[in-house]
Amino acid sequence: MSSGEAKLQQYFNPEIEPLFNTAQMRELQERKLKETLEYFYEHVPFDRERMQKAGITPDDIKSLDDFSRKLPLCGQADFRDAFESVDNDMFRAYEILFGKKRMTDLHLLTTTSGTTGTPTPYPVFHKSAEAMGEIMGRWGWRAGLRSGDRLAIGFGLSMHAAGTPQIYWYKKIPGVTVIPIGAEAGTERFLQMVKLFNVNVITCTPSLATHLIERCPDVLGEPIAKLGIERLILGAEPGAGIPEVRDRLESEYGAKVYDVGAGYGVSCDCEDYQGMHWIADDFCYYELVHPETHEPVAMEHGATGMAVFTPLDPEGAIFFANLRVTLNDIHQVFTDPCPCGNSGFRYKIVGRADDMLKVKGVPVYPAAIQGVINSFVPRVTGQFRIVLDEPPPRVVPPLKLKIEVADGLEEMQITALEEEVLGKMHALLKVRPTIVWLKANTLERALKKTQFLEKNYSEK
Repeated sequence: MSSGEAKLQQYFNPEIEPLFNTAQMRELQERKLKETLEYFYEHVPFDRERMQKAGITPDDIKSLDDFSRKLPLCGQADFRDAFESVDNDMFRAYEILFGKKRMTDLHLLTTTSGTTGTPTPYPVFHKSAEAMGEIMGRWGWRAGLRSGDRLAIGFGLSMHAAGTPQIYWYKKIPGVTVIPIGAEAGTERFLQMVKLFNVNVITCTPSLATHLIERCPDVLGEPIAKLGIERLILGAEPGAGIPEVRDRLESEYGAKVYDVGAGYGVSCDCEDYQGMHWIADDFCYYELVHPETHEPVAMEHGATGMAVFTPLDPEGAIFFANLRVTLNDIHQVFTDPCPCGNSGFRYKIVGRADDMLKVKGVPVYPAAIQGVINSFVPRVTGQFRIVLDEPPPRVVPPLKLKIEVADGLEEMQITALEEEVLGKMHALLKVRPTIVWLKANTLERALKKTQFLEKNYSEK
């Protein structure tokens, strides 16, 4: 493919991507599901036991709708139980979770970050390594990666699914140079390497991207905009999809922000955020369920629920290696055509089911609080913590917040700012918290994921 052809090509895979979110693709998914169920029942003890407990066999599931109603979902707690059942013998547990047949083809082991508990295992089989290269090709292509780009990886390289594996997967886009600096390097070295190698694309967490803004003047003696970063591909936590956070990043860097992850999705070039386009219909079946009852939620424009994933090629499973896996992320989906013209339904992150707080019965997610607080930058730094004196989700009102105020604000200005923040919190989130104002740079910065909850209670 010539450089001119590459610029004109809309999709990385022009044969399959136009079919996303169509009736034709759903028919393909239903055909693949039958073979998938038979494979899991025959070869994967964990999923066979789940089907047996539900009183079903693969023959009992005739459609995707049957599948969503007859087999309970699974998640981190189920994986933890599998480990404990064999006294945390990792490979015995993996034979239960993934099956001996696939374990003989295991290429790479990665995990989630584990910031909300025990890390969830993400196995990468030899076949799935190739499949993930295809998905990352689609993902990177839609985020504008092309030959000649120099991509710095800023996720944690050690064991993280978003770290070292990307070195291999981005090779599907010819001519892209991958520079694996890693969050472990720290912000000073990260910035030095970005400048040294003339990086023009960074992929990392929104937390790290924000922290680099603060540190760049001290480390390099110039604002982050001087580094020539053209694109930020950000994931692993909410942020890039929060308008206030996104606007700040794009303004400070002079770059385009792409939101990725929480499944196989990437945002588009629309000026207004439209959510992330799901780009893996042929690899993974996506569902929404009610976060409490786990009943199916129809995939209709604007619907909200907990996301559930099922691989449609067990031996090529990518991260989600079992049937109906959830990471407890709450998504809102959009099925109407996107103004950008690209295929795939879109989804945006509302929050995590296990991060949800209830104040007087009103559900509140940290990501929503983050959006309100970041709308007051530069009078605040954007850093905050939610102080919990008792285990969530119930919060005895008022909700308590610690918020960093920018340097130079006087007491009267902070008083006026507080009234504005409280008014916006009440208007948008239906809560009126109490605020403790902190000096700038009081709260610890995160190079990976920021933990917004400050827990003043013992966790058993």
